Amino acid sequence: MNETKQLKKDANRVLKATSRTFYIPISRLSQDLQEAVGAAYLCMRAIDEIEDHEELATDIKTTLLRETALMMRGTFSATAYLELIAPYTAHLPEVTLRLPEWIAYCPAAIRPKVLDSTAEMAEGMAVWAERDWTVKTEADLDEYTYYVAGLVGVMLSDIWYWKAGIVTDKQQAIGFGRGLQAVNILRNQQEDAERGVGYFPPGWTTDTMFAYARENLAEADAYLASIPKETTIYEFCHIPLALAHGTLDALARGKEKLSRPEVLKIVGAAVLKR
Repeated sequence: MNETKQLKKDANRVLKATSRTFYIPISRLSQDLQEAVGAAYLCMRAIDEIEDHEELATDIKTTLLRETALMMRGTFSATAYLELIAPYTAHLPEVTLRLPEWIAYCPAAIRPKVLDSTAEMAEGMAVWAERDWTVKTEADLDEYTYYVAGLVGVMLSDIWYWKAGIVTDKQQAIGFGRGLQAVNILRNQQEDAERGVGYFPPGWTTDTMFAYARENLAEADAYLASIPKETTIYEFCHIPLALAHGTLDALARGKEKLSRPEVLKIVGAAVLKR
């Protein structure tokens, strides 16, 4: 097996291991889009694993995030990156250790856009790590959800335009990411509280966060409506959006999450009939 085929195989394996939910819609995209979206997701996941690491001290996280962002903004050097993370290789997961390979896997024509969005995410996460992820206002919540999820929407919009000439609204793309993240916040509310973490601004109730999620999912609905229906890109966006709406409805009914049959039904309704 040549190196390119092996890298594709490894990328798919790591994608599946890190996010089965994301892997399914990616696997239904065209070949070029699979590589671009898959590589972009792995790059952002590599950054996220640094920020989210339970054993690394905050100052180490912020240094790694900022230095990696600087490399991405310039001429990325695999050697320099591996030297940067060398003291922490025993702690970091495969997706982070192999960041240079995910960058190489990304199609060259869209690589600068992917690196730009990933660098911005890393810079934002460094700032928020220093703030200890303390959300004091709705503006803080907007900023937090932009860095961890809205930027994914922006990056995907760049990819859709590059490959298919599809023009989407940037604010709607950000709203898409924000909406999905707000649903995650609601779904993980109890678990976050047990860890001493909370993303609800002071004075916000569950109902307030529900309203915030629905407001942003309305932006996501508008975003989806701007994409031609009979495309795998539409399907790619439709699956997580349909699951987010379904999860929000389930939470509103007092359930912890969607059941497996409910997930299968929602995904089945969202996929293109080929």
